[in-house]
Amino acid sequence: MYAFDSFVALGDSFTEGLNDARPDGTFRGWADRLAEILAGGRTGFQYANLALRGKMLGEVVEEQLPIALEVRPDVVTLCAGGNDIIVPGADVDAVAGRFEAAVAKLRAAGINVVIFTGPDTKQVSVMNILRGKVGIYNAHLWAIADRYGAKVVDLWAMDALHDLRAWSDDRLHFTAEGHRRIALRTAEVLGVSTEADWREPWPENDEHATWITSRRSDLEWTRAHLLPWIRRQLRGESMGDGLAPKRPQLMPLIEAAPEPPAIGLVDVAACNQDLR
Repeated sequence: MYAFDSFVALGDSFTEGLNDARPDGTFRGWADRLAEILAGGRTGFQYANLALRGKMLGEVVEEQLPIALEVRPDVVTLCAGGNDIIVPGADVDAVAGRFEAAVAKLRAAGINVVIFTGPDTKQVSVMNILRGKVGIYNAHLWAIADRYGAKVVDLWAMDALHDLRAWSDDRLHFTAEGHRRIALRTAEVLGVSTEADWREPWPENDEHATWITSRRSDLEWTRAHLLPWIRRQLRGESMGDGLAPKRPQLMPLIEAAPEPPAIGLVDVAACNQDLR
């Protein structure tokens, strides 16, 4: 009934789950949501999420890929390179070449691999200047998937993500609803049935329907998000510095309920003694 018993997620902030926040401030994200779908309530299903915000492709390959190759899960999701190609002057073709080498190693190990195209930023102010780079990288990803038999979650083609309500105010990460729909789409690509449909239209009369008119201005966004990113780039810093992956090891997603303690003869004798 279940096709997968283990899942390892590799990547950067997208896979870590920014900005799908839980009440305690941690991030859930599409990968956690997908793990829940794949587990189907089973205690035997195992899941690791090694992704960390700010990671470049080289770091994902050096730090995360070896762990996935060692534990050899049933399925690995790999989404990386986005932080590389947004850097001015980046060689998109070279980034794609490094990504291909990672996919080749995973497939050679007999692991099912799922990769993700970059989303279409046409509707996202300022970030839409990256469409050309993202489009070229996506073409490479489709070719890589074809060569190695990897599955592709085409974020670019997901109409649901063309709605600005899928994007958080940093214009780079997705909202909780965006993550939910991506998880559903990924499950579909893996051939796993779900109760919900990622294609479901966004509500017409939603409280966030006017978000595009009330969101921060480009100037405010630049101050709050772009300038800090530029400063980090100049200093060689990352959002993930000092942080650790939220699920660094492959372990059960759902812990088995503890068995009730058995009452032996000694315990019964002790109880009888207490009653005297």
